[in-house]
Amino acid sequence: MTPTAAPDMLIPGVEDVVEDSARQHHGSDPAEDHTMVLNMGPQHPSTHGVLRLVLEIDGETVVSCAPDIGYLHTGIEKTCEAKFYQQVVPLTDRIDYLCPMTNNLTYCLAVEKLIGLEIPERAVYLRVLLNELTRIQSHLVWLGTHAMDIGALTVFLYCFREREEILRIFEAVAGQRMMTSYFRIGGLSMEPPIDFYKRVQNFLNIMPEKIREYENLLTGNPIWMGRLKGVGYLSPEDAIALGVTGPPLRASGVDWDLRRDMPFSGYEKFKFRVPVSNDGDVWARYTVRMEEMYESVKIAQQALDGIPEGPITADAPKIVLPGREQMKTQMESLIHHFKIVTEGFAVPAGQVYQAVESPRGEMGYYVVSDGTAKPYRVHMRNPSYATLQALETMCKGKLLADVVAVIGSIDIVLGEIDR
Repeated sequence: MTPTAAPDMLIPGVEDVVEDSARQHHGSDPAEDHTMVLNMGPQHPSTHGVLRLVLEIDGETVVSCAPDIGYLHTGIEKTCEAKFYQQVVPLTDRIDYLCPMTNNLTYCLAVEKLIGLEIPERAVYLRVLLNELTRIQSHLVWLGTHAMDIGALTVFLYCFREREEILRIFEAVAGQRMMTSYFRIGGLSMEPPIDFYKRVQNFLNIMPEKIREYENLLTGNPIWMGRLKGVGYLSPEDAIALGVTGPPLRASGVDWDLRRDMPFSGYEKFKFRVPVSNDGDVWARYTVRMEEMYESVKIAQQALDGIPEGPITADAPKIVLPGREQMKTQMESLIHHFKIVTEGFAVPAGQVYQAVESPRGEMGYYVVSDGTAKPYRVHMRNPSYATLQALETMCKGKLLADVVAVIGSIDIVLGEIDR
């Protein structure tokens, strides 16, 4: 016979949990204020099953907004401590799964800084090229899904049409469309295929016209303008106080881009403009990202034109895996390969923080080494976590329907928030 719980020991229902959450975040009982608590997500088209928002609403007006995260927690940071340094690279793909190569780059730069390892110029240029292609395809996902949330389905189809070509380029160069794991500590995993450069050039030739096509569909559309302009305002003071970075920060009037202001991976060699807007609303975040895609095309073109001849990996046989031909003909290369795979390589004791400008803002890796072949600690500073904290500031006092537009405009990825 199943025992019956006492009335005061019953598991609280969803309504109780939501109201308790509202009290915890806002210090008042919704019933006393004659407001309603609405559970938006995780089963909601705009949150994609990975985010819950506890909304307190007064009619159609949002009084407060409390994000509830954790639906994509994977424990990757702890897992890194049990892996050799090179084995961590595939884990970084899964942090922000829309820009895996940017994650690869950030982690590799951090470890290379700890080791004091210089990589060849050819690898530097290829990293920049692929990082900017990653930025474009990430912005295409943002634009397509953001437009679809507002009701513009055609733009979604067009964006994924161009993104598909970038994913095919990734597949050609890395063997994978999304979880690429192409970058390595010390360079790249392999030489790009022969037709790689031609395919990239063909894409860069058509992309500016495609961006103009998206703008023709949206920028002058009165419905699109009405849903975005004046909605979700974030002041520069609030953006800085909350740690917001990337396009949302620049859309609030703060001219800050790590590629220009704290150059990494050779970005100081490239000429580009940093788009900034002073409006601070959803419309500003839209225009900043659209202009960023044009600039990414320019950077990618400069990188493609400037790729020098030479190796793609550093001359460090005890750190970088040798090529197949070397292993077949050189006993030392075979020994190095065996030891790197089975024992890893020791990294000098120390700690380092490396930040790069990802499609969503400042992505940083804090790596601590205790002198062994496995990291003592790896912490990821992801831009989406800080940006999500600004959601209530942007939604408070706005209409319930505007919440969907605001969520789409900040372009968060819950994989990097939950980790």
